[in-house]
Amino acid sequence: MQDVELLMPAGNLEKLEYAVKYGANAVYLGVVDFSLRAMRKGSLITMENLKQAVDLAHSLGAKAYVTINIFAFNNDIKQLEACLDRFKDANPDAFIISDYGILNLIKRNIPDVPLHISTQTNTLNYESVKFWRDLGASRVILARELPIADIAEIRRQVPDIELECFVHGAQCVSFSGRCLLSDYFSKGERKANHGNCTQPCRWSYKLVEETRPGEYLEINQDDRGSHILSPKDLCLVKELPQLIEAGVDSLKVEGRTKSLYYVSAVAKAYRQAIDEVLKNPSADLEKYFIELQKVGNRGYTQGFALGDNNGESYSYNISKGLAGADFLCEFHADTPVPFEQESKKYFPVKIKNKMLVGDEVEIITPDEQFTAVVESIKNEDGEDLPLGNTNDDVYVKFSQSPKDPKYALVRTIGVKNVH
Repeated sequence: MQDVELLMPAGNLEKLEYAVKYGANAVYLGVVDFSLRAMRKGSLITMENLKQAVDLAHSLGAKAYVTINIFAFNNDIKQLEACLDRFKDANPDAFIISDYGILNLIKRNIPDVPLHISTQTNTLNYESVKFWRDLGASRVILARELPIADIAEIRRQVPDIELECFVHGAQCVSFSGRCLLSDYFSKGERKANHGNCTQPCRWSYKLVEETRPGEYLEINQDDRGSHILSPKDLCLVKELPQLIEAGVDSLKVEGRTKSLYYVSAVAKAYRQAIDEVLKNPSADLEKYFIELQKVGNRGYTQGFALGDNNGESYSYNISKGLAGADFLCEFHADTPVPFEQESKKYFPVKIKNKMLVGDEVEIITPDEQFTAVVESIKNEDGEDLPLGNTNDDVYVKFSQSPKDPKYALVRTIGVKNVH
């Protein structure tokens, strides 16, 4: 089997670094106004630090693809024209685009950077792939609606272009994400295809009969609730052998707005799964599916991959993803321990969810994964604490320590909230 790329989201600079450290070969990132995810917090990627983000990925040995995949109005084109020098200076490994006008601008002004065609173009067949190839694209990101068998046929028909497909993350009720519901419900203030989707497909709906105003009826009268538009999350980790055999070059994970823990844990699971498949195509991948249940999800589905998408692919009773494990803390290895007594045994951490002395936890790093017991928690004065509360900066001693704590994360043991 050929080498295959694991492509992870980089919602900000920190997530970019963790994604690569946990196994990504490449990351995709976007700036506000030009991509389909408008980040509002954290070390945002902006026009000012775009080059820094690309350089960071390159310094870590990964590729960086910049998304400019909005559907552009005239004002968007004018704004993009004013930013072309900065995009050129950033020198990414590719631009991800969906708009013909943006494609023309990039080809004319930054001709040396490869073009990847966004999944927003709804590319479903080999003739469409040939069309994009003939326009100069080096890669096509296929629509989520494609069965693996169709992907294999596209590869046979068009062997001279890279193919990318989504393997994990949230899905949209609209065809390849081309949704207008958010625009309508927000009176045009939250445009889905400009990065501000309100995700109306996650809402619960009731039915009103025209002659009975004020009488709200459940659309779905059984015990499954009324989230009738909310798809489960995609998870194709167990289908990796078929995808790689079909000729997919890049396996993409959705989630630029997801947490640092999500990006790290998902990257680790897929990296290990891909490496195992490349060594043994018949490997049992169930353990990686279990690992992926430990991150936030709305229940998992194979979507259209096997050609049998149906009502079981929708999450009728929940709208918000629930994680199978609680993210407890992240290590801040570069922070010094302020007290001397046994200081080498303590690690500075940022608490994400309450953690108590005596808790049995799981520690993951890019290279390790093991269980340990929280033996002691101290504040900056070296005083013992019974627990660490959310957002506390404390110092923790574990029964077993990671060999390299720089990117270590701590979570609860086991899997709960299986949908």
